[in-house]
Amino acid sequence: MKKQLLSFVMLFVALSASAQIERPKLVVGLVVDQMRWDYLYYYYDKYTTGGLRRLVDEGFNCENNLINYVPTVTGIGHASIYTGSTPALHGIAGNDFYMDGRFTYCCSDHTVKSVGSDTRAGEESPRKMYATTIGDMLHVATDFRSKVIGVAMKDRAAILPAGQSADAAYWWDNKVGHFITSTYYMDELPDWVKTFNEKNTWNPGQDIKMSPDGVTKTFLMAEAAVENEKLGQRGETDMLCISVSPTDAIGHSFGTRGTENWAVYKQLDEDLAKFLKYLDRKLGRGQYLLFLTADHGAAHNSTMLKEHNIPAGGWNMGEARKALNEHLKAKFGLDNMAPYQYSYKIFLDRLGIKAAGLKLQDVVDEAIEFLKQEKDLLYVIDLAHAGEATVPAWLKEQLVNGWHSQRSGDIYCVTRSSYYDFKPGNDYRGTTHGAWNPYDSHIPCVFFGWKVRHGHSTRTTHMIDIAPTVCAMLRIQMPNSCIGTPIHEVSDMVQ
Repeated sequence: MKKQLLSFVMLFVALSASAQIERPKLVVGLVVDQMRWDYLYYYYDKYTTGGLRRLVDEGFNCENNLINYVPTVTGIGHASIYTGSTPALHGIAGNDFYMDGRFTYCCSDHTVKSVGSDTRAGEESPRKMYATTIGDMLHVATDFRSKVIGVAMKDRAAILPAGQSADAAYWWDNKVGHFITSTYYMDELPDWVKTFNEKNTWNPGQDIKMSPDGVTKTFLMAEAAVENEKLGQRGETDMLCISVSPTDAIGHSFGTRGTENWAVYKQLDEDLAKFLKYLDRKLGRGQYLLFLTADHGAAHNSTMLKEHNIPAGGWNMGEARKALNEHLKAKFGLDNMAPYQYSYKIFLDRLGIKAAGLKLQDVVDEAIEFLKQEKDLLYVIDLAHAGEATVPAWLKEQLVNGWHSQRSGDIYCVTRSSYYDFKPGNDYRGTTHGAWNPYDSHIPCVFFGWKVRHGHSTRTTHMIDIAPTVCAMLRIQMPNSCIGTPIHEVSDMVQ
């Protein structure tokens, strides 16, 4: 009888083990801030075989992956990648946006405190984001046995990807020169983070994002998280959300070409190669699933373009808003009726307009007619009625997806292509982003590792398709505001 019972138990255990859902040990999301899609190929011959080239040569490359909203900025990008959604639904309408009658930062949360420093750099959380992320859904699917951790130099790039239920998110505080977090996640840094910080402090008071060293510190911190939190080594699928921030800071200052830009991508390639080699050794080749993408791209420097007879220039939105306020005051008798601007959007003083007994629509219409006189604008659009605008269908889709009724402003200005929201001088070397155009909205999307086919597709995919693709491969529910579609070419797991 005992032998029969033992045989039954062993059979039950064996059947249970064979019935388990097959998943990778670890999911790694890698977002490279401001990485244009064509950087995969512009620098291809210079990359090592173990880093970015390895992803292209062994992974599946979605060649025509687009952002389907505006504005194309960091906070929105990181939220959209991991939620599979857009500002209209997840609520992150910019790095900064209008909320409760004032401009606010996308992750600011003064109900929490810094952990790891005495500064205010840790007063951050994901509470302003309405949607769940891949990591949140992985937590739910495993009854919260999985671990989900975010690592980046920028706070928003660590916080938003890791999601609402993250076990931790770590970002860099320039004032103290090391990684910190907030009381949203914990009351004290783990001992391993304290040890890491002691060994990796970098020039307190200076901005590490302006140095390729910031790339190296990010990957070292990511590796330390895998090592010390035993990510992918505990019998559950874990998730690590990494974002590389110096590529954006250096790009803004020095543009999309030149020695500075290559230096940071060279460092990225070398550090990625070391990190992949570490994961191969620690978890095994093919045992982890990684995706590479970007939060947005970047425009080529306007001075460089003009030197080669390509139309380009700057449109000073601040000056345009100043003139608009003068016009609206003359028309309606109120000061500063357009108090804010952000990424081609004009924010009207809705509360002041209502208190004065004016109709918001009348002010919007008047402002649009005035701004149409700007010679470098193609369209001036009433965001509340963007779906009715006579503009190309793709632009209309981006406008509708990017508009949150309570946070996104009232008027959107579409400049001529390669005309940016500033007025650069002849010695200007940098760049910017935020527009609908392919230079800002065409981003890399490469899947690599566990169950991923080798190949590529030029079929149009979107940033918001990444989350449902990963969730389909993991056999878990997609995030609660997801509107993306799984990319079936990536894997036999997505059919």
